[in-house]
Amino acid sequence: MGTQGNDRVRKPTVWGWPAALVTAGVASTALVTIAAYVTITDSADVRAAIPSRPGATQTPGSARKAPNLAAVTGPRLRLPSKSTATPPVHGSLALTARDYSMCPPAAAACADLSRHLTWLQSDGKVTFGPVRMEPGPPGSANATPRGTFTVIWKGGPNVISNTYNEPMPWAVQFTSDGIAFHAGSLTVPSHGCVHLTMANAHHYNEHLAIGAEVVVF
Repeated sequence: MGTQGNDRVRKPTVWGWPAALVTAGVASTALVTIAAYVTITDSADVRAAIPSRPGATQTPGSARKAPNLAAVTGPRLRLPSKSTATPPVHGSLALTARDYSMCPPAAAACADLSRHLTWLQSDGKVTFGPVRMEPGPPGSANATPRGTFTVIWKGGPNVISNTYNEPMPWAVQFTSDGIAFHAGSLTVPSHGCVHLTMANAHHYNEHLAIGAEVVVF
């Protein structure tokens, strides 16, 4: 009986060999998958497909696995080149004692031409800004006029200047001869208007009512 028992133990089962082959196949597949993963995550295409934060560096092998095959096999992404034009800096964005003294509480919007700043307010309290702006060149025929004005007209995103045939998106006109807040360049002087970024011009357009007081100094 002992011998028969040993024979039964040693006798290979019919299903043992396929199971062993399946196990070996799974292990081989896992090794191939790991090797492919290492190759993919260390590829230049994947590193190029992951946007980097300003000032951050991307070291080889540190990229995460691509979310899909297109990110690996597709064309290399190109980052937009840096613009050489930068807005002029006229000191801090913080308002000074002069700004508060020159902008009366009744004004809904004020613009400091010397500091290239503008802001919105209510009862003397700032509600938006200050933000950068670009006026007309001082001392020229296109200098932005100083004084106290009233909003007399507002336009949408497709306004075009009748005088210069140039876009004036989100114009908020406050003089009878067409001077307005509107979206425009912050690096090139205006023809007398007050240039803002597109987002800020849109905000001014939405928050300055017809009849609102504007002070430029």
